[in-house]
Amino acid sequence: MLIPPQNPSPPGVLAHGLPSSAPRLPAVLPPLLGHDTTVETMASCPLFLMTPRHPPALVDAGRYPPLAGSADLPTSCRPRPGRRHGYRCGSSSSSSAPRDRPPRPRQQRQRSQRSGGRGDAVDPVGFLAKLGVSDRAFAQFLRDRHKALKDRRWELCSRFIDLKEASSGFELLGMHRHRQHRIDFMEWAPGARYCSLVGDFNEWSPTENCAREGHLGHDDFGYWFIILEDKLREGQESDEYFFQEYNYVDDYDKGDNGVDAEEIMHRMKEEYWEPGQIRSRRSQLEMVVKLYEQMFGPNGPQTEEELGEIPDAQTRYNEWKALQKADSSSLSASYDIIDNGQPFDIFNVVTDRASFEKFQAKKPPLAYWVEMRKGRKAWLEKYVPTISHKDKYRVYFNTPDGALERVPAWATYVLPDAEGKQSYAVHWEPPPEEIYKWRFGRPKVKGSLRIYESHVGISGAEQKVSSFQEFTSKVLPHIKNAGYNAVQLIGVVEHKDYSSVGYKVTNYFAVSSRFGTPDDFKKLVDEAHGLGLVVLLDIVHSYASADELVGLSLFDGSNDCYFHSGKRGHHKYWGTRMFKYDDVDVLHFLLSNLNWWITEYRIDGFQFHSLSSMLYTHNGFSTFTGAMEEYCNQYVDKDALIYLILANEMLHDLHPDIITIAEDATFYPGLCEPTTQGGLGFDYCVNLSVPEMWLWHLENVPEREWSMNKIMKVLVSSNQNMLSFVENHNQSISGRKSFAEIILNSGKFSIGSVDDDLSKASLLKIIKLITFTMSGGAYLNFMGNEFAHPKRVEFPMSSNDYSFWLANRQWELLDKGFHKHLFDFDKDVMSLDENERIISRGSPSVHHCDDTSMVICFTRGPFLFVFNFNPEVSHQSYHVGVDEAGEYQLILNTDETKYGGRGELKSSQYMRRTCEKRVDGCRNSLELSLPSRSAQVYKLVRILRI
Repeated sequence: MLIPPQNPSPPGVLAHGLPSSAPRLPAVLPPLLGHDTTVETMASCPLFLMTPRHPPALVDAGRYPPLAGSADLPTSCRPRPGRRHGYRCGSSSSSSAPRDRPPRPRQQRQRSQRSGGRGDAVDPVGFLAKLGVSDRAFAQFLRDRHKALKDRRWELCSRFIDLKEASSGFELLGMHRHRQHRIDFMEWAPGARYCSLVGDFNEWSPTENCAREGHLGHDDFGYWFIILEDKLREGQESDEYFFQEYNYVDDYDKGDNGVDAEEIMHRMKEEYWEPGQIRSRRSQLEMVVKLYEQMFGPNGPQTEEELGEIPDAQTRYNEWKALQKADSSSLSASYDIIDNGQPFDIFNVVTDRASFEKFQAKKPPLAYWVEMRKGRKAWLEKYVPTISHKDKYRVYFNTPDGALERVPAWATYVLPDAEGKQSYAVHWEPPPEEIYKWRFGRPKVKGSLRIYESHVGISGAEQKVSSFQEFTSKVLPHIKNAGYNAVQLIGVVEHKDYSSVGYKVTNYFAVSSRFGTPDDFKKLVDEAHGLGLVVLLDIVHSYASADELVGLSLFDGSNDCYFHSGKRGHHKYWGTRMFKYDDVDVLHFLLSNLNWWITEYRIDGFQFHSLSSMLYTHNGFSTFTGAMEEYCNQYVDKDALIYLILANEMLHDLHPDIITIAEDATFYPGLCEPTTQGGLGFDYCVNLSVPEMWLWHLENVPEREWSMNKIMKVLVSSNQNMLSFVENHNQSISGRKSFAEIILNSGKFSIGSVDDDLSKASLLKIIKLITFTMSGGAYLNFMGNEFAHPKRVEFPMSSNDYSFWLANRQWELLDKGFHKHLFDFDKDVMSLDENERIISRGSPSVHHCDDTSMVICFTRGPFLFVFNFNPEVSHQSYHVGVDEAGEYQLILNTDETKYGGRGELKSSQYMRRTCEKRVDGCRNSLELSLPSRSAQVYKLVRILRI
């Protein structure tokens, strides 16, 4: 509603004569007009010229300058225009990322390449031309999916302003401290008929703290709202103002000095307004009454006939304008109408530029709510917190099938009871001196991603569950020393079943309490950032735990709250629950979960686990031949694809530097293509075929019969967006063996050498090096495999009598024998990439691959890579082709003694010069000595021009 000037208001500012219908334009409101403003604080505001123009596009109110004093409010207390709910809850943290951010350089480059210079023009089948796919059925599927995507966006926009609000549910849902001495709790349970909180704070009474009846307690979408008022201490009186706010962080605030509200208002007027620009009003309704009198006279119309007798807006405006000429004392601007024969509408309102600039030049008024807000000491002196830090609680529902208790879906910290059968949410509100204070900013990755995959629980040397603190102090320095620039954590999100490796998630907004507290995890992330490591989280949005007491299954008593009902709601082999991605509130939950980990814990990216489970109704357990029909038939879950598109759009829009990785065993087309070109928008996808290829060779094919062409056929499939690895946690868990365990404990890799372990370790070195150097911009290593950890991982479970014998890492091997040699080699490979940016260069060019000699040769930029996989035969004079004539320096040799090799190459062989001999289709060649089971990396250091 527009606030008219202090002069008699024009009885017809708009064509229909109702000034209150003008749109609220935050850019031109005086900065003191907040949600608590009374008429006594209002004054003259900039006026408007009304010129006919086309209606503008809808814009976000967040683009306008904020209301005065909003910068002085905690982020959780700033008013957010257009919220879906009428409630406002505090939050410990809130994303303040601007809505309009430039695209990341990587995405900007991809878009320009793939859209043909058309900017962000949407082409739902745009990436097919790049991939050379011309399948009509799949192209039509992409078009249909794009139409469904637009419909889903429309559904979201009907409930939320944009994706930013749709992903900010953690600001409202769950339990939050409100600035007006209370706790607000909100939960989504559409199947419940009654909702309350039970816990230590109310002696587990299901009737003491419940949602009120009607719309004040729950809405039509199934959201329940409960207020926990702080209790007055004995002898204390209620606050003078019902809207009294408290600062729960600072011990002293300006409100503690007892500043009177009238004094604050007077100081605000004196500081901001010039003489003649303000006139105090005694009544809040006086302005409305005067407006009504100006429009309809002292006795307003009571019937339609009387309403019809009122002069039209133009006539009443002319009468008002004539009265204005006699009043020359006002310093305020006036209204004017420029119609040009066109009708007026709310979209015709524009700002008077002169008044707007005059308003912008003024000094903002005093933020009176900051002056009146009291500090923590005043709050604790007057009130007893209804629920204290670390109090346990659960949410109580009355459903058609009876009463039940659940751990809130938005709980941020969950602890099991003494028997481990039931779990409780824990209210996490530490005092100010215990709140973790961030010290380091987010690092930025330059070049390639070198990821160190870790599980906190098994990261220690002792046979127990390790903690966040132990991981921070012991493992993070090792990761930095090993040369990696990213750490990927699995099993961090709360899960009841420890043997599931953390993939049967029960509480999506909570860190696993078996490892430590939320602040312990914050310190882990912060210390990693201080070491220059980005932190990636393995997120499981493809399915959830089927646990009914702790997880989301049957959360409100119904079978279809978060998940599909019937058979589709259960994974066909794992028994986990499958999300229904076509539900707006489920999307709200999942999108908010992603944004929560970034906002609260400063996570730098996600690996989306097991996408094949969610992309297909058969959960990916089907034979794939690679035909395009398999990616668009009736088994493809279109809603799941739409969710992934929305998730990537939200993440990359709000957090431009975020990293998203897709783990999909079916290699769904377009995983890493821009969403504007029909792709899903991921930055990287995991190449699961490489480790399976190596495992098949190690277990089924004698080493002398390995086919170099078959190996390279799989390795060359890694494009610039693929994350490659030799082995991750899958190769060491789930009853499998690590590659080191397979090679070192098998007699078929022995060649009769005295140093048998060193000879076997040489095979591991060349497997890792060729996989790394053929990677598509990202490489991953599982914790311990950098030094050939000799044992697999086996979590405590009933089958092993809950033993921790294999649920740890033997760090003492780092300084022993060939384990030390392998670690030094892995460290130098990472250092080589850090200095030379090898895998972030263009795609490798393979020009020699011989099954007979078992030699592979390829180039990548100025680097030449040569591998001899023959376990017995060394090639003393082997010619490999190169295009560029010059001198090539050997910069990495797996056969060096410091890596556990035999050291067959002499120092004179470390610099090689090309000869004019055509080999492998290249104009020049190098004559090299290739020891068995070895690899060499050369760099072109001098170019010879002939």
